Amino acid sequence: MLMAHPSQLGFQDAASPVMEELLHFHDHALMIVFLISVLVLYIIVATVTTKLTNKYILDSQEIEIIWTILPAIILILIALPSLRILYLMDEINNPHLTVKAIGHQWYWSYEYSDYDNLEFDSYMVPTQDLTPGQFRLLETDHRMVVPFNTPIRVMVTAEDVLHSWAVPSLGIKLDAVPGRLNQTTFNASRPGIFYGQCSEICGANHSFMPIVVEAVPLEHFENWSTLMN
Repeated sequence: MLMAHPSQLGFQDAASPVMEELLHFHDHALMIVFLISVLVLYIIVATVTTKLTNKYILDSQEIEIIWTILPAIILILIALPSLRILYLMDEINNPHLTVKAIGHQWYWSYEYSDYDNLEFDSYMVPTQDLTPGQFRLLETDHRMVVPFNTPIRVMVTAEDVLHSWAVPSLGIKLDAVPGRLNQTTFNASRPGIFYGQCSEICGANHSFMPIVVEAVPLEHFENWSTLMN
């Protein structure tokens, strides 16, 4: 099970190749920010504490060139991997399964486009109805079940107001806009249960419409789809 924990500082563990790339990019960018911060702090401390003064120096062409070229190189080192991940996230190649997620006030409904009559609503399980081991404000009465190691296309829209379909461990956050279909793809790299929540303020019960994606082996998914039909 992948979900946020109390006092968690970092991201959730990756459960898809795209999320792994996002975690690597985060570490890469954070190291650059750390090095820049240390350099700036050193310069400030050295400037404040030095006893050396020279009122005859007005400019330095060498320093001007360095502090113009160096930031440009740093921006390139950040931009190139960032653009690579953006293109990877937009890549949709021959998905094996398409699921349409529709946001409502305040629940999600799912339609499996490749199966006839396979659609259902997904409501949050009230606190008083939780069973031992279930998580408050995160469990739903019907999970979105998908096969793992399979490219899945998710089409997201809304019926009433803006919502956002987000599952952090899969690296997905997609706006649900009334009258518009947005799409993305993911590939769960292992079986498990992945929790998310609506990430766009959509009204009074915004915090009570969780998302649960359950990745299972293909044969289990086929059995589940047969039972649901």
